[in-house]
Amino acid sequence: MDKKYGVYICTGCGIGEALDVEGLSGIAEENGMPVKTHEAVCSEAGRQVIKDDMANDGVNTPVICACSPRVWKDEFNFGDETITVRANLREGVVWSMEKPSEERNQEVINEFTNELAQDYMRIACTQAKKIDLPVAHQQETTNRRILVMGGGIAGLTAAREAAKAGHEVLLVEKTDKLGGKALGWRRQLPTKAPWSGLEDSSIQELISAVETDSRITVKTGTEVARIAGAPGDFKITLKTAGTRTEWDAPFRVTVDMQDKIDKGEMEDPNQGFKPYTEANPDAEVVGAVVLATGWVPADVSEFEHLGHGKLNNVVTNAEFEKLAKEGKVPANVAFIQSPGGEDNDKDFPYANSVTSMVALKQASYVREDNPDGKAYILYQHMRTPGNMELFYKGAQDNDGIFLTKATVTGVEEEGGSLVVKAKNTLLQEDLDLQVDMVVLGAGMKPTTADASTINLSYRQGPGFLDLELFDGYADSNFICFPYETRRTGVYTCGGVRKATDMVETIDDACGAALKAVQCIESADRGVAVHPRSGDNSYPEFYFQRCTQCKRCTEECPFGALDDDEKGTPLPNPTRCRRCGTCMGACPERIISFKNYSIDMIGSMVKSVEVPDDDEDKLRIVAFVCENDAYPCIDMAAMRNISLNSLVRIIPVRCLGSVNMVWIKDALSSGMDGALLLGCKFGDDYQCHFVKGSEIADKRMANIGETLGSLGLEPERCAVRQVAITDYDKVSDVINEFIDEIMELGPNPFKGF
Repeated sequence: MDKKYGVYICTGCGIGEALDVEGLSGIAEENGMPVKTHEAVCSEAGRQVIKDDMANDGVNTPVICACSPRVWKDEFNFGDETITVRANLREGVVWSMEKPSEERNQEVINEFTNELAQDYMRIACTQAKKIDLPVAHQQETTNRRILVMGGGIAGLTAAREAAKAGHEVLLVEKTDKLGGKALGWRRQLPTKAPWSGLEDSSIQELISAVETDSRITVKTGTEVARIAGAPGDFKITLKTAGTRTEWDAPFRVTVDMQDKIDKGEMEDPNQGFKPYTEANPDAEVVGAVVLATGWVPADVSEFEHLGHGKLNNVVTNAEFEKLAKEGKVPANVAFIQSPGGEDNDKDFPYANSVTSMVALKQASYVREDNPDGKAYILYQHMRTPGNMELFYKGAQDNDGIFLTKATVTGVEEEGGSLVVKAKNTLLQEDLDLQVDMVVLGAGMKPTTADASTINLSYRQGPGFLDLELFDGYADSNFICFPYETRRTGVYTCGGVRKATDMVETIDDACGAALKAVQCIESADRGVAVHPRSGDNSYPEFYFQRCTQCKRCTEECPFGALDDDEKGTPLPNPTRCRRCGTCMGACPERIISFKNYSIDMIGSMVKSVEVPDDDEDKLRIVAFVCENDAYPCIDMAAMRNISLNSLVRIIPVRCLGSVNMVWIKDALSSGMDGALLLGCKFGDDYQCHFVKGSEIADKRMANIGETLGSLGLEPERCAVRQVAITDYDKVSDVINEFIDEIMELGPNPFKGF
C-alpha cells in the first residue's frame, strides 16, 4: 500500500491549553507528514476534515493525536482500506499530568509534559510509517455445520438453539439414548415461579424436539475419536463408543516419555495411530464444536470416617437419586454436605450451589414418601442463589426437614441403623442422629478433569493444557469470555464448564451455541474471535530462517500452530486469536503481523528521544497490555491521577507478544529501564490470552541474566501485574519501579 499521511491534532479536552501544539506539529512535519489542528477532532466537523483530506488529497493513513485509542473507535474507523494510528495525548499526557511538588514546580512539569507529548508524537509517526494494511485470511470454504458433543440438557439445548439459528447440527452422544443424567431424575428443581416446589422432569419434551428437528442429525452410542482442522473446517472422526481406532487423537507425549521411548524403556503410545497432522478422509466436516459432555460425581472415598463403600446405606447424592426414582426412599435420612474432620470448613470436592439444592430436593423426597419421615441436612455452606432462595425457604417451612450447620465427625453402624455424629452446630450442641440412610453431597467433577474428552488432533495434545490449575474446567477466561476454551472454535456449556442447575444449563447452552455461530461467521470473514474480535491480521512466518526450535508451537496459548512433517511450524490462521505470543517467543524474529511487528514496535521504542546528559530526565519504557493494564491507566487518568512523566507507554497486544529484542533496543538506545505491565497470572489469573503475563515473567528472568553479563543491573527490567480495576494503584506501581531505577542511576550505556 502506498501510504499518504495526515496528522490531526485535537486542541480540545485541555490539550491545546496544556501542550505546545506548534512543537508537536513541527515533529510531524519533520517526519514528512502534513498537520491540521481542530478543536474537537472527534466531532462530526472534525472527522469531516479527515474525510475531506481522504477524498481530495488521497490521505489513507491518518494519525489522530487526541484521546485514547480505546475511545471513539467506530468514529475513527474510516474503512478497510485505511490505517488509523492514534496518539494518546488526552489520557496519556494531559489528564494524567503530574501535580507540582517540591521536586518539580509547574514550570518543570510543563517542560516534562511537553517532552512526553512530543515523544508520543514521534512514536505515532513511526508507527504510521512501519505499519502495513492487513488483509484478512480467506479459507477456500467455510463449513457452517456445528458439532455438539453430549446429549444431556446442555447438548440438547445447544443443538436445538443452533438449529433454530439456521445451522445444521451433528449431535453425538456416547450412550445409547439421549437425555443424560436428567433421565435418572425423579423430579427436577423448580424452573419458574413460585420457585417453591419440585417439577416433573421435562427432559422427554426436549429430546422429542431434537429428534424431530430436520436440521439435527443424532448419533447415539458414538464418540468423537479425533478432531482435526480449524474453525470453519474441523475434520471430525467418529467411532463406536468404547473402541479405539487408528484415527484416535494422539496421546500427549511429554519430554520424559519421549526420552524413555528413545531409549527403548517404553513403547510409543501413539504407535499404530495416524499422526496428528493427518486427517481421516472419511471424516465429517463441521465449522465449530460445542462441548457439552457434562460431569461425573466426584470421588468421596477419601473421607473414610463417613463410611462410603464400607457401610451399608451410605450413598452419594447421585446414588440416592436413582433409589428415589425407584421408590426406595427411607423414612429417616441424613444429608451430609461437608466432610467435616480436621478442616471443618471444607466442602466435598467440586461441591457447589447445585449440590446444596440437590440436598433440598432429595430431602423433599423423604417427606413425600414418608408422612412421618425426617430429613437432616448437615452443612457448612448452604448456597441457593437467585430465585432458588424461595425453594430454600420452602424447605425451611417443612416440619420434617431439619437444617443445621454442623461438623460431622463420623458415621457408625449400630443395631442395623446408622448414627451420624456431629458437633459445633449453631446450637453449640453435639448431635447423635440415628437414621436409616446417609447421603453424601458429592460434587460435580467436569469430564475434562480426568481424561481427554475432546480428542483434539493438535500438536499441543488431545486435551486442554494446564487444566489442573482450574479444577479441570476448560475455560479460556472464565470472567471475560464465558463458554470459550483454549482451543478456538470449541465452546463449553453446562457441567463441563461450571456447576449449573437446569435453568443455568439452558442459558449456558444458548450462549455456547451463539459463540459457535459467531466463530463460524468470523472464520468466514477471516477475522479473529475474542478478545480481538474482528481483527483481520494474522501471523506471517519467514520460514527460510526458522530453526524448528518449537518455542512458538509450545507457547501458543490456543494451539494455533501444528508441525509439518519436517517439524516446521504449521499455522492455522482461523485458530489464531492474534495475541502475538508466537512473535514474542521466536528468537529468530521470523514472525510478524502486518499491523504489529518486531520492527514496528522496536522502531517506536527507538523513536523516543533520550537525553544523555540529564540525570533528572531518565527515560523508562513501559510495554503495557491492552486488555487490563492500558485501560487501567486510562481510567486513572479519567480520575486525574498523576502518572510519572518519565515513563513512555507503548501498548502491546499481550505481554506474551513482547520479544526480548525490544528490551535490548530500549536499553541500547539509552533508556534507563523497561517495565512490562500486564494482567495477573497464577491461581487468580486474569490474562485474556491465558498465560501471556506468566510467559513474559519467565522470559524476563532469562533476560535479567543476559543484562547481568553485560554489566547492566537485572533490576532495570521488571514485570508488574495489575487488574483492570487497579486504577487507584497503577500509578504507585509505576512510580515504585521508577524509584528503583532512580536509585540505580542512569543507564551506563547512555550516549553511546
